[in-house]
Amino acid sequence: MSDSQYRMLIDGELVEATGGSVYDNINPATEEVLGTAPNAGVDDVERAIHAARRAFDTTTWSTDVEFRRTCLIQLQDVLRKNTEELRPILIAEAGLPYELTKQVGLDGCIEMIGHYIDLLEHYEFEEVITPNAGDEGAHRIIRREAAGVVAAITPWNYPVFLALGKLAPTLAAGCTVILKPAPDTPWSTLEIGRLLNEHTDIPAGVVNIVTTDDNEVASLLTTHPEVDAITFTGSTATGRRIMAAAAPTVKRLQLELGGKSAAIVLDDADFASAIPFIVGTTMSHAGQGCGIYSRLLVPRDRQEEAIAIAEATMKMIPWGDPTEPNNYMGPLANKKQYDSVLRYYAQAADAGRVITGGKASDRFEKGYYVEPTIVADADSKSVVAQEEIFGPLLCIIPFDSDDEAIAISNDTVYGLAGGVWSADPERARKVAEGMRAGAIQINDQMWNHQTAPFGGYKQSGIGREWGVEGLEDMLQVKSIARPA
Repeated sequence: MSDSQYRMLIDGELVEATGGSVYDNINPATEEVLGTAPNAGVDDVERAIHAARRAFDTTTWSTDVEFRRTCLIQLQDVLRKNTEELRPILIAEAGLPYELTKQVGLDGCIEMIGHYIDLLEHYEFEEVITPNAGDEGAHRIIRREAAGVVAAITPWNYPVFLALGKLAPTLAAGCTVILKPAPDTPWSTLEIGRLLNEHTDIPAGVVNIVTTDDNEVASLLTTHPEVDAITFTGSTATGRRIMAAAAPTVKRLQLELGGKSAAIVLDDADFASAIPFIVGTTMSHAGQGCGIYSRLLVPRDRQEEAIAIAEATMKMIPWGDPTEPNNYMGPLANKKQYDSVLRYYAQAADAGRVITGGKASDRFEKGYYVEPTIVADADSKSVVAQEEIFGPLLCIIPFDSDDEAIAISNDTVYGLAGGVWSADPERARKVAEGMRAGAIQINDQMWNHQTAPFGGYKQSGIGREWGVEGLEDMLQVKSIARPA
């Protein structure tokens, strides 16, 4: 796999970093160097920002809705035609299992662009409010206009899904963008940039993609006065730093941050179907998902039954080499995350009974693999039950009433997602309404769909992605009053 093709996209050109600076791209499954990626400096990032500013201020991109829709159709089409080119890149640099690339990791997220293509057919960017009959006063025009130049910053867990989740609504809204992927997963996003540049009519400067492993360089996106808004997905700690950096220029913020999602299985639920599903999300991509279930809340008198099902499920789900089609879990995405998860594993015994896992995997001589882990009878106040681990660790926590289950689920600083399982729809809905989280699943009805907004309560974020709300987060509202 040659790295000669990977270039940044700045002002309509595929370019190297100034001075040819590069950094290594590591395969987390083997710890081998795949190749290199451009290592942008301050000059490169400033050029990208200036290009986005010029494109927003001097082209018709922000006002030509039909042209934007055409370009999104072109983007979706070229990505569909190149999924088999993107797939091995994504697996190699992110450790994302092949099976997950066939779902939301690649194939599914390309289809999600269609939501914004459809939305642009009927969304009202302008409406006129007329005075009531007999009233004197102005006609008021309410315009929804593009927010401007947007810095889009994505993490390493699902690089294509998250890049497209930023690009689709941002471009649909008429914004211009500087997209910076995580340094651990540069190639898949750079390849999207090449395809976009060569096969769509998106004007130069509308989309810019820069890669760097220098946080000081990247921070320019959060402070530069020509950047109007930031959309960021990542940890709550980094989100706080972005908020602070953006404060002096009062940038608009959309932050999708950490989670500690609870799955509440009530006493009338079908444990045999509910718990395997929940364990599957914990193991999916080695638990590297902000909305995965990391806490399983079960009735105290059925906890041992739940533990047995969870343990059996965890042993049954195939995991290992991400290139193998049947594997559902691969390695952690980088050495830093591997070390972090093992530090949490070292604290697992302090929280409860370690049923399985709790250590690095000895299946492979190389690679950032850890054993999927269950901590049963977990103390809900413990570190592993409170903090986002971003690894395959499931805490099983007992409760004695529906109200206590709700209270435990809400007893974290996070509020991103959750779920309720019950045979009684009204009971499940009441519990769901009591959970302070932005997206709740009842039984097998998943919340992750392109037509539904996604985002967090509390320290899990600000704003919403996907749905109409994802578009409107990239818009600002103007009122114009004119004589009646």
